[in-house]
Amino acid sequence: MPETAVATSFTDKLTASREAARALATATTAQKNTALRAIADAVLRNQARVLQANELDLANGRDNGLSAGLQDRLRLDEKRLIALSQAVLEIVALPDPVGDVVRGSSLENGLQLTQIRVPFGVVGAIYEARPNVTIDIAALALKSGNAVVLRGGTAAENTNRVLVEVIQSALEEAGLPIDSVQTIDEFGREGAKELMRARGFVDVLIPRGSADLINSVVAESTVPVIETGAGVVHIYLDESADLENSVAIVHNAKVQRPSVCNALETLLVNAASAPRLLPPVLAKLRESGVTVHGDSRTLELFPDALPATDEDWSTEYMSLDVAVRVVDDLDEALDHIRQYSTHHTESIITNDLARAERFLAEVDSAVVMVNASTRFTDGGEFGFGAEVGISTQKLHARGPMGLPELTSTKWVVRGSGQVRG
Repeated sequence: MPETAVATSFTDKLTASREAARALATATTAQKNTALRAIADAVLRNQARVLQANELDLANGRDNGLSAGLQDRLRLDEKRLIALSQAVLEIVALPDPVGDVVRGSSLENGLQLTQIRVPFGVVGAIYEARPNVTIDIAALALKSGNAVVLRGGTAAENTNRVLVEVIQSALEEAGLPIDSVQTIDEFGREGAKELMRARGFVDVLIPRGSADLINSVVAESTVPVIETGAGVVHIYLDESADLENSVAIVHNAKVQRPSVCNALETLLVNAASAPRLLPPVLAKLRESGVTVHGDSRTLELFPDALPATDEDWSTEYMSLDVAVRVVDDLDEALDHIRQYSTHHTESIITNDLARAERFLAEVDSAVVMVNASTRFTDGGEFGFGAEVGISTQKLHARGPMGLPELTSTKWVVRGSGQVRG
């Protein structure tokens, strides 16, 4: 296809998204909820079609050497589709943020000021090998009154195409513009680049995926970006940590689903408690097939570990691997986290209130925890129904992003003839 034809077709899609966004901005909560219920139902009704497309993507991924972690993110099955459908219904049950009053006041001159939540307009999303994101972002965008343009990547192209067709059919059934949700996967990498340069058409861009993908979007985009970061996630076992809690929490954080961004990647253990905690904690991980990459003090207590390298401390494995380091005290643990954290999620296991509060105060991450698995950093677990992503930046949004994070605000001023003197 000639380059001009591609550009025209791409521009037509973005123009249609802006028109759809205008309609969504004034859609009622009832209209949006009707569309979401239709999407939840359509996902299940089209299960066979979706899974057939997903199997094709998985086969292509295996042939192309897609990593085990990305294959897990790519994979859909009946259970995951049911969970996606249920997540959409949970979004239906959530309050509509559009029109919420953030604050307001009355001035001495009689002007009435109100700051209210409004949709962004058109949200762009660039992600890879995550077809669940297609449903999650579409549902959250619709409920918050936004149109969405999706670039889901080559690895999931067949699955995403079918999912978008299913969503658009449900939108048509519910009487909302089908262009409220669109994919630009057919334009390939050039389409992703054009989306990054679509200032004036796209109001905000959200990347989800590898550090390379996110860094590329942040560096190249002229559209404002909400950055979702990689997850080099830490757990620190304090000298007062309970053994049973330590074994259960570390195992869950690493093994329950190792391919996701809130999975544990580096375990730090206080030297005073290491002889007591490390052998049983690491033995439980080994039972589940986890490969341990340990520093010299870890190797003394757990000889089955592989020697850790400097690269291990900054690696997001997305696999059954974990880096382990023994540290002298909380100060050294905090120093390590400051150096290697991606500011996603960190947790401390402790029975010392003072050290817990210090950890919460000093760790500069989107989510910090005490005595809990890092796997809870998730929009669904936080009660958001789903999430657009987990923001690791500090402007606009931080942590799991739900409905309110997909809105901006505007000031409404009501007067009765006031003029400024």
